[in-house]
Amino acid sequence: GIEAHNSYGACRWVGGDATHSDETVAEEVPVALVYNGISHAVMLATPLDLEDFALGFSLSECIVRRSGEIHDLEIVERDNGIEVQMQLSAPRAQALKEHRRTLAGRTGCGLCGTESLDQLARRAATVQSSAVLSRGALPRALSGLQGMQHLFQLTGAVHGAAWCGVDGQIDLVREDVGRHNALDKLIGSLASQRKGFAGGFVLMTSRASYEIVQKAAAVGIAVVAAVSAPTGMAVRVATDSGVTLVGFVRGERYCVYSHPQRIH
Repeated sequence: GIEAHNSYGACRWVGGDATHSDETVAEEVPVALVYNGISHAVMLATPLDLEDFALGFSLSECIVRRSGEIHDLEIVERDNGIEVQMQLSAPRAQALKEHRRTLAGRTGCGLCGTESLDQLARRAATVQSSAVLSRGALPRALSGLQGMQHLFQLTGAVHGAAWCGVDGQIDLVREDVGRHNALDKLIGSLASQRKGFAGGFVLMTSRASYEIVQKAAAVGIAVVAAVSAPTGMAVRVATDSGVTLVGFVRGERYCVYSHPQRIH
């Protein structure tokens, strides 16, 4: 099978001295998401937890409303990448056919290949959640996450998305070379375990971009926290969609950009 990481020979320089070393490197492969025989998107992703990825992408991109609308899911390895072949219920397949777009996925951009500016205006329903994070939840989650990023510890090359309770206890972590892929994997895993999205928050080891907030809002996640900065577009989307957006989570320090009532 296609591995999530492999060993590559390298020349390591330290203080002017060179030695040969075998370095563990994260892989990224083209992953085609195929619905009812039609390729909808090709994303560069880490070949790990791809069932979660496909389900989470389907939910966060509003292709399906619930996991039961995907009747079958099969992962097929090709010479040049991986296909995730899904069968949608008839109503969702028809809706996708009517609104189908082609995305040329890249690890840094979730909009590449979007056919028109109008498609960017897709708005999720306003997130309604009374979830309030307990004092110390954000630093507790950040501290716990560092020991749960197993692929990052091996390679240093992937982002993590963690699902945390309102007390900061981490329940689940997913990793990928693409930050939005990591979030999709997390969403898919939560959905497959039939866990709701209202009773906790997401912590990302990345910046908070537009696509991260929009995907979270699409499934009803009320709080998105990131260790790095948000973009202005992310702040506007969070404000409009009812998402509490937190950036620069560094120990006891963090900055809340929208809907601060959920953070104490």
